[in-house]
Amino acid sequence: MSPRINRRAVLRSAALLAAPGLGEAAPAAVAPIQTGVWAHAISAFGPPKYGADFQHFDYADPAAPKGGQMRLSNSDRRSSFDKFNPFTIKGVAQASFLMLMFEPLCEFSMDEAQSMYGLLAEAIYVEPDLSAVSFRLRAGARFYNGDPLLPEDVVDSFQRLKGKLVRPEYITSLLGASRAVVVDARTVRFDILAESRNFNTIFELGTMRVFSRKWGQGKALADVVEDRPIASGPYVIEVAEMPSRLEFKRNPDYWARDLPMRRGFFNFDRIAYRLYKDDEVRREAFKAGEYDLLRELTLSQYIRTHQGPKWRDGRIVKRAWAVDTGSMLQAIDFNLRRPRLQDIRVREAIMRAFDFETPMNRFNYFKRANSMFNKTEFAAQGLPAAAELALLEPFRAELPASVFGPAFEAPRTDTHPLALRDSLKRAAQLLAEAGWTVAADGVLRDAKGQAFTLEMLEPSRVGRYPEFERNLKRLGIQYTERLVDFALYTRRLNVKDFDLIIIVEGKFTLPNAANLRQLYHSSGVDEEGSQALRGVKSRAVDVLIDRIGQATTLDELRSAARALDRVVMWNHWQIPQLYSPGENSSYWNKFGIPAVKPKHFQIDSIPDEHSLPW
Repeated sequence: MSPRINRRAVLRSAALLAAPGLGEAAPAAVAPIQTGVWAHAISAFGPPKYGADFQHFDYADPAAPKGGQMRLSNSDRRSSFDKFNPFTIKGVAQASFLMLMFEPLCEFSMDEAQSMYGLLAEAIYVEPDLSAVSFRLRAGARFYNGDPLLPEDVVDSFQRLKGKLVRPEYITSLLGASRAVVVDARTVRFDILAESRNFNTIFELGTMRVFSRKWGQGKALADVVEDRPIASGPYVIEVAEMPSRLEFKRNPDYWARDLPMRRGFFNFDRIAYRLYKDDEVRREAFKAGEYDLLRELTLSQYIRTHQGPKWRDGRIVKRAWAVDTGSMLQAIDFNLRRPRLQDIRVREAIMRAFDFETPMNRFNYFKRANSMFNKTEFAAQGLPAAAELALLEPFRAELPASVFGPAFEAPRTDTHPLALRDSLKRAAQLLAEAGWTVAADGVLRDAKGQAFTLEMLEPSRVGRYPEFERNLKRLGIQYTERLVDFALYTRRLNVKDFDLIIIVEGKFTLPNAANLRQLYHSSGVDEEGSQALRGVKSRAVDVLIDRIGQATTLDELRSAARALDRVVMWNHWQIPQLYSPGENSSYWNKFGIPAVKPKHFQIDSIPDEHSLPW
């Protein structure tokens, strides 16, 4: 839509180092991108698409009109906000602060799998041995208050983002650098730890958000709560009425409005949010014209309720947007910190109670998510290839035998009339093998007589899976759903106090070692606020994520990703749900549509309802 909101739409991809042997230190890297020179961009597996003299991204219209207002509702599951700081654990900040106010050193292109162009930085210098990366800041970069954006601000942002009570995903993305150093009046250098000298670290540092040293000056970042951000982005806060009203106005003096990676973007004069706690109320508010765009995440609602006179006469447009990126898992995640969920047989049994084909996919629209890397060549296929086996073999004794067989595929319930019954029968056998039996009262109990209970934590609505509840009851499992407000939901996820949660891990272009590390690596399991929600502690997973980060060729990346896919899926650390071929929406018919669609298009300005809560 034009005017339109732009947000980085591709996940940061794999690090690029020569892959060492298992247990060996990484040898010196042969860089697959240019090093030792100042460059306007860096790219994985080939040169950047756009040269140093490019005028705008091909998918942006530099002549898009400016003006008007975009009115939006909840940007994700957050139905309120109580702070302006999006980087810290405590409290709830809206996603719009990151999207509209805080800018990174570099910006990604949606035309390429992995290319990073200087934004705050006009040029990037990577040392030939990857021991450091330097960014030369643009002379005109400044914060909304007119202060110049200096290397000292970058160093301060780096140091504060590594502080206490900062969200672990921000800390993790900076761990590869030992320090940030002011080199001169426009240059900052990040020194990279010996064990982190790979391009994953460089891409992560390039996407670090920068804010002014004056923002909450004298405070730790965790103590900056209601101080309005001093940032460099195209919008500033005009109205903020906690917990439900937030309005931004475009900064007429925005420093980067004429840069190539900004031409054609951020065209609205105002962007206003109204936050709703109830989805039905939110839908009715859209129909009444209280806001302009509704992204519908419930297919039955999209089919049944996105219609009527306003659709028929063209005032509202109904459109499904095809998404061209890969899809990571949407799944019901198990919390492995719960003793009863540590047994793989128990997890598989519960997974078998989830009937995807019959009730959930009755419209035959969704696809079952049988991989971490759906819709891409990085998903495991058939039997492991020789390169995959070489990565998996050292861990054979600690992995399920199924990892070394065909790629994972969830049991189907539509293959024959008794398919669900057979799947539940197998589930009962698995539970019995794990020491759980159905007592006379119909409740599944262990040898001590303790009942098997299972709770789904929900921040938006309950009752979405009655068939799942019914099937679990048939197995003797006492299943409940607990609805909590988003603030409490976030707190319970921070301290990992849940049995089951639904999480969408998002879209991607290439497997991203840093992102995977946050989700699956053992280092985050015991860390408050981390994204390691499942609580996976696996040597194989840790090593394979490192291998993804060390890939120098697409073949190496593909083999490591497929091996990891087999390990994650066959361990049943989650109940895989679905991915969608597109994004369903309705919008009031008053916006233009860009003529060129980016190669890796996705709707990213409004995150998935069940996306990671931060």
